[in-house]
Amino acid sequence: MKNIFSSFTIIALTGLTLFSCKEASNKNTDQHAEHISAATETQETQAPQPSEQTSANVSAEPINEKEAKTPVKEEVKSFSISPIIKDYLELKNALTADNDKAAASAGKKLFSTIKNTDMKSIPADKHKEYMDIADDAKENAEHIGDNIGKIDHQREHMAPLSQDMADLIALFGTTQKLYRDYCPMFNDGKGAVWISETKAIKNPYYGSKMSTCGSVKKEY
Repeated sequence: MKNIFSSFTIIALTGLTLFSCKEASNKNTDQHAEHISAATETQETQAPQPSEQTSANVSAEPINEKEAKTPVKEEVKSFSISPIIKDYLELKNALTADNDKAAASAGKKLFSTIKNTDMKSIPADKHKEYMDIADDAKENAEHIGDNIGKIDHQREHMAPLSQDMADLIALFGTTQKLYRDYCPMFNDGKGAVWISETKAIKNPYYGSKMSTCGSVKKEY
């Protein structure tokens, strides 16, 4: 009876030992699997993602390449009648001083200035009006330039030329202080205007004969 009891005890201990070894083996296997999984996750986290590599490559591109592709805008020139007015005033002052030669020289200079105007600088909506005025002004300036010794003829063309200048100022404005004067006696009492840089009346149509004939009609 004692031997039977001892046999059962041995069998029970043996079974318990085997069960414990199996549990330990399974535990070690699970720990090993967890270690491998953790290592894999760490490598995936440290590895650069495709989107990150792309961003790095994009940011590494030189900025100058982008700037080089930017189109350069053409400089837009603004139109000014100042050069035309300057030459006209020189002509006006020559006639005021009864100097036909200086008037002729100024007339030729004015003709050239108007002829060489950069039409691209003139606003498109004012092209036609400018051309109408400029064509008439060139014709009158040319007549004055071609008639040395004929100051009366020069003064005849000075009247429509002065009206052309007044029209240009009305169309484009002026940054210079100017005055529009009026002589009621010229052209058989029909009258004529002229543009002056001074407020004092100095009549280009009669010169020294009646230099103060006229009045200021408008200030610009």
